[in-house]
Amino acid sequence: MKKIWIFAGEASGDLYGARLGRALRRLAAERGIALELSGMGGPQMIGSGIPVMVDSTELGVMGLVEVLKLLFTFIGIYFKLVKAARRERPDAVVLIDYPGFNLMYALAMYFSRIKVVWYVSPHLWVWGKWRLPVLARICTKMLVIFPFEVEVFARTPLRAEFVGHPLIDIVAERRDPGIVREPETFLLLPGSRVMEINRLLSPMLDTVRALAARHPGLRFHLSAPREKIASLCRERIAGYRERHPDLPEIPVTCGDTGVWQQRAGTGLAASGTVTVESAISGLPLVVGYRMNWVTILLASLVVRLYRGYFTMVNIIADKTVFQEFLQHHFCVKELLDPVESILPGGRRRAEVEEGMAEVVRLLSSGTGDAAAQAAAACLDAVSDQQHQHQQGVSL
Repeated sequence: MKKIWIFAGEASGDLYGARLGRALRRLAAERGIALELSGMGGPQMIGSGIPVMVDSTELGVMGLVEVLKLLFTFIGIYFKLVKAARRERPDAVVLIDYPGFNLMYALAMYFSRIKVVWYVSPHLWVWGKWRLPVLARICTKMLVIFPFEVEVFARTPLRAEFVGHPLIDIVAERRDPGIVREPETFLLLPGSRVMEINRLLSPMLDTVRALAARHPGLRFHLSAPREKIASLCRERIAGYRERHPDLPEIPVTCGDTGVWQQRAGTGLAASGTVTVESAISGLPLVVGYRMNWVTILLASLVVRLYRGYFTMVNIIADKTVFQEFLQHHFCVKELLDPVESILPGGRRRAEVEEGMAEVVRLLSSGTGDAAAQAAAACLDAVSDQQHQHQQGVSL
C-alpha cells in the first residue's frame, strides 16, 4: 500500500489535484500498486473522490493583510496536518503551488523524513530566488508546468521536470465543436476571491458602461467560479446600477467559465490562472490587478517582475500578448483604448491571436497529458527507496 497526500490551497490547484488524483489511480492500477490518496483541497478534489483532511475552498487569499486575517486559521491547519503526517507516515506529500503554506509544510516533512514532490512550482523566480537552494534540498522532485522554469532550477541539485500545463488537456477535453465564437459578446472575469471582486469589479463595470456607449452592439456576461462569488457579483452589480442606471444588463453565471471562454469574442480579466486558460481557449483579454496598498508597498521590496510582466501569459511568451494594468492604472481611463484595440477588427486583435497560439505551443509537452506525466513522476518518487538525509535547512 502506497499513501500519497495531495495538498492544494487555491481553485486552480484544486482542479490540478483532482486530475492528478485520477491519473494516479489509473496508473497505480496499471502497475499493480495499491494506492491510498488523501489531502487538502476543495470541491474538485472532493468530487474526484479524494478524502480531504482540510477543505481549502476559502483559503486562497492573496496579500499580506488578507493572510494576516486568517493567520491563526493557517497555524491551526499547519499543526494539524504536520501531526497527521507524522502519525500516518505517507510515502509522499504532493504540494501544488500555494507557497506561503506549502514551503513551511515542506520543511516540516523534510525533517520528518517524508518525501516531498512539488507540482506547480512556487514562483520563487519572482519573489525569492535566494530560497531556491533550500527548495532544492527539501524536495524529492519538482514538476513544473512552465517550460522556462526548468532553467530556473538548472543551477540547483534538484532536476526540474517539465510535464506540460494541465490546462492544455483540460481546455481540449471540454472544447465543444458546436460553440461558435460570438464577436459581440464581451466576458468579465473578475476573479475567484472576495478581495478581487471588491477591488476589480467596479472599474470593470466603469469600462462596460464606456464600451456600451461607444459600441452599442456589444453584449456583456460575467462568469464566476463558484456560487458565493457569483452572488457577490450580482449584489455589487445591482448596487452599481442604482448609482449608474445606464449600466447594460450583465447576466452572471457560475461554474461555466470554460464555455464562455470559447464563446465570447473578447474579455477583461483579473490576473491569474484564468488568463492562461483564456489564452489556450483563444479568448483575447486585457488583464489587471489591484491589491491592498500595504501589501503592494511591502511586495515592491522583494518582488521583481520576471521578464518585466506580472501576467503569466506575457511571461511565458516573453512579450506583451495581453496588455496588463496594476493598481490605480486598472481604471476605465486607461482600459478603454486597450480593450477596443482587441475587439474583433481592432488594431491589436491579430497580434494577440498570434501570441496566444505561441503560448499554446510553449505550454504543450512532447507526449501530452500533463496529469499522466505528473502521476508517473509521483509514483516513481514513492517507489524510489532512497531517503533524504537530514541537513541544516532554514527558510
